[in-house]
Amino acid sequence: MAEIKVPELAESITEGTIAQWLKKPGDYVEKGETICELETDKVNVEIMAEESGVLQQLLANEGDTVAVGQAIAIIGEGAAAPTAAPQAAPQPVAEPKPAAPADQAEQAAPQPVAVAQASGQRPIASPAARKMAREKGIDLTQVPTVDPLGRVRKQDVASFAAQPAVAPQPAPQAVPTPAAIPAAEAGKPVIREKMSRRRQTIAKRLLEVTQTTAMLTTFNEIDMSAVIDLRKRKKDKFFEEHDVRLGFMSFFVKAAVAALKKYPYVNAEIQGDEILLKKYYDIGVAVSTDEGLVVPVVRDCDRKSFAEIERDIAELAAKARSNKLSLADLQGGTFTITNGGVFGSLLSTPLLNGPQVGILGMHSIKLRPVAVDEERIENRPMMYVALSYDHRIIDGKEAVGFLKTVKDLIENPEDLLLES
Repeated sequence: MAEIKVPELAESITEGTIAQWLKKPGDYVEKGETICELETDKVNVEIMAEESGVLQQLLANEGDTVAVGQAIAIIGEGAAAPTAAPQAAPQPVAEPKPAAPADQAEQAAPQPVAVAQASGQRPIASPAARKMAREKGIDLTQVPTVDPLGRVRKQDVASFAAQPAVAPQPAPQAVPTPAAIPAAEAGKPVIREKMSRRRQTIAKRLLEVTQTTAMLTTFNEIDMSAVIDLRKRKKDKFFEEHDVRLGFMSFFVKAAVAALKKYPYVNAEIQGDEILLKKYYDIGVAVSTDEGLVVPVVRDCDRKSFAEIERDIAELAAKARSNKLSLADLQGGTFTITNGGVFGSLLSTPLLNGPQVGILGMHSIKLRPVAVDEERIENRPMMYVALSYDHRIIDGKEAVGFLKTVKDLIENPEDLLLES
């Protein structure tokens, strides 16, 4: 007999939530086989059996929060495996009894909709489908799917959720009285969703940042004409040579690294009454996913070329959107860049990604009239940029100087080669 415990996850992760049990008591599991999925603050982790045997007992339920090192299940000797088979065998025997065949036909009719339920096993479902089902309170065994292998997909759950959403709403509206429910909900259609663990963590950490830092934001604007012209001239050759597209982000990463070297306190961290100045440049790049914002980290940006940075960003973004980021991909960033411009944001105040003390916000590029000199005004592609910083260790002069350095380098991209 052995206990299955929550393994060490990462230095900053001490607990998680049981998202889905993939095995049930009585099931025989092989060593290394996944028995459950654990949802942490940053990524989902599969918990595997450390030895073969029969899953005798679950010590935590789906939705429970469990700590690193906590026992969540018990596996017994493999000899007990045959006990699982007799339990499943008597169930189909009860169906051919001669008593009340008409009633049996009525009961059997809805079951083919959920193949997994009829077979006594958990349905096969993608992680995204399981997550949506948990949030909406849907039993996956009731969700029909057109997948030939019977795998329930996210769109199957969404379709299933949309069907009953119209019919059940009128019924509850007629039962409660206005005094029994909040005034804002009385007689009005509402949807109540439980926040995912990741969304709860995002909310908690952002609130902590606003409460524990002296955050200020300084703004500037950048004329993007030179970078846009450079990309137009070099993008085809760049792609041919490196098999990756030349975007704006690599320019901003390189410019940020140069500014961090010039203003090292923006690349620091507060630990108690000490300041930890970091002499390496691991830049976090914020990526929006269906499950929330994540910030994978591009390592050693001061040592990488434009092509290497673009390739790393593309790979990390793809992993983020397919929910394949590892904990190592998300740890140890020294500074963060977020680009709200991809969603059309013209100007915003980015929130710090603690324990970092600086974050650079990019925004939409818009044509605006700009005074070129005393006599000329031209329409130029302009971008507002923002630097949020922790005023406890970064003074306004340093913050403004940092952002001015980024502006100057982006407006003169050839200078980035001299800074590399």
